[in-house]
Amino acid sequence: MCGIVGYIGDMQAAPVILDGLSRLEYRGYDSAGMAVFDGERIRAKKAVGRLKVLENLTKGGLLLPGVSGIGHTRWATHGAPSEANSHPHMNAKHTIAVVHNGIIENYIPLKKKMAERGYHFISETDTEVLAHMLDYYYKGNPLEAITKVLHRVEGSYALGIMFADYPGEIYAARKDSPLIVGRSGEGCFMASDVPAILKYTRTVYYMDNYEIARLNKEAISFFTVDEEEIVKDAVEIKWDAEAAQKGGYEHFMLKEMYEQPKTVTDTILPRIKGNDIVIDELQMSDEAIKNVERIHIVACGSAYHAGVTGKYVFEELARIPVEVDVASEFRYRNPILDERSMVMVISQSGETADTLAALREAKARGCRVLGIVNVVGSSIAREADSVMYTWAGPEIAVATTKAYSAQLVALYLLAIKFAKVRGHVAEERYQHLLSQISRIPYQIELLLGQKEVMQHFANRYTGARDIFFIGRSIDYAISMEGSLKLKEISYVHSEAYAAGELKHGTISLIEEGTLVVALATQPKLFSKIIGNIVEVKARGAFVMAVTNEENSAMEKVADYVVHIPETDPIFTNSLAIIPLQLFAYYVAVARGCDVDKPRNLAKSVTVE
Repeated sequence: MCGIVGYIGDMQAAPVILDGLSRLEYRGYDSAGMAVFDGERIRAKKAVGRLKVLENLTKGGLLLPGVSGIGHTRWATHGAPSEANSHPHMNAKHTIAVVHNGIIENYIPLKKKMAERGYHFISETDTEVLAHMLDYYYKGNPLEAITKVLHRVEGSYALGIMFADYPGEIYAARKDSPLIVGRSGEGCFMASDVPAILKYTRTVYYMDNYEIARLNKEAISFFTVDEEEIVKDAVEIKWDAEAAQKGGYEHFMLKEMYEQPKTVTDTILPRIKGNDIVIDELQMSDEAIKNVERIHIVACGSAYHAGVTGKYVFEELARIPVEVDVASEFRYRNPILDERSMVMVISQSGETADTLAALREAKARGCRVLGIVNVVGSSIAREADSVMYTWAGPEIAVATTKAYSAQLVALYLLAIKFAKVRGHVAEERYQHLLSQISRIPYQIELLLGQKEVMQHFANRYTGARDIFFIGRSIDYAISMEGSLKLKEISYVHSEAYAAGELKHGTISLIEEGTLVVALATQPKLFSKIIGNIVEVKARGAFVMAVTNEENSAMEKVADYVVHIPETDPIFTNSLAIIPLQLFAYYVAVARGCDVDKPRNLAKSVTVE
């Protein structure tokens, strides 16, 4: 969840590390630190709080001279944010330094064993165990020491390691936590994610589980945990470094909202050829699609909400039973799976720990797994049987917008494809759907053009304590995502409810002046949701409705109405979510919140 950056080469390492860490701030953290070999010894500096504190402490890195180093931004798991708990962690002699993302699950017995051997611990972290274990097993060969440690630890890790005896080398190791390495004419790099090093190189290697990399200023060598050298192929990063910059927008989140028309276009267009949907990367014959008896969609957070929409769309069009699971529940509920079940796992980063674990569980039970991911070369992309990329480009803001929109249209395409192959959609309806889905980018652009209207409305609710979102069918899925957007960036308590459940307890929470956001985009349910609006208004609620252009009846019951352009009912989520994203954004801005980096949250959740 945190950030790792390492560098060895001809440049001063500390400024490179600080620059790289600044590009990983979106991942979430509460302290930062770095270690640099200064020609004689490894020197480290740590600071609690934002990276700026570490930058000031080291005068932009000038106080830590040297051409090799490792750095880290920590998100507290074991022990509160403090200088002692911050990374890097070192052995007693300060000759070995370690930065670590992930969790060492057996650190307690390991710590006890190392204490019995005379090692003294100064932090509460699991990572310090690694520093002392490396010290214990180091007999002059860094690779040998690293492999001995990795054979004894359980859990997840992305590691950056330095040995004072080998100032011309730094080491990286990976299991279940993302890590890349790269090289250029200026040296070699390691990082948790591409944006950290894209300024310096486009040539990267995605490390796989149980791999170790040895970096010097000219080359990178790869090894297994049994010290066997292996050969890996480099990947050339295609997207531009400017894609990871704000480009004049106040926040990454706002920029990424405005990138949604392009993101949706880039996800749709390559898969519509002529008058047909062609998804080559699915790697499934028509016969294989017909043989699917049940689909399981597994994801976390906003990706889970996209999956809920996917359930409604798949069942409506393709008539396949669909189950949607939060990934952390799927892997522990002993799901009923067989070779005729298909599992779709959705993740922006492709590294979400629970989703990755669900993928492995599904594969172990003989299921075909499709990964819907945004990051090329990510763990899910590599381990799934097939992968459908969403082509959203780098998404920096913690709260997803464009990646979510891309996930939605990817699911639409799959559902329409399955419906056609399985004979559940007539040709006329099929062509209508293709026409409607192609209009979504333009319609999103129209809605983004109304941002001032949503900003004005949002300013009225900066002091709100509770906001409720209600909807039915696909509108319920939209409600969940709208509620999540608001709470995660503005810290306003919000809840989403299936509107038909109001009388089963929820309506008791409505009081005078409470804002209720009602989603009403499904024509066959207009009368039902209008009834629910009347119920909450009778208890004093102020109602903002998001509905279709032709729904004139809504003007008579709601206090404030936002209209979305006409589209097929199964696609309304892609449009109705836009005003809800804008509403959440402007409430957060008005409240002075850190929109791109909300408290306690991280972009890529790589631990349970």
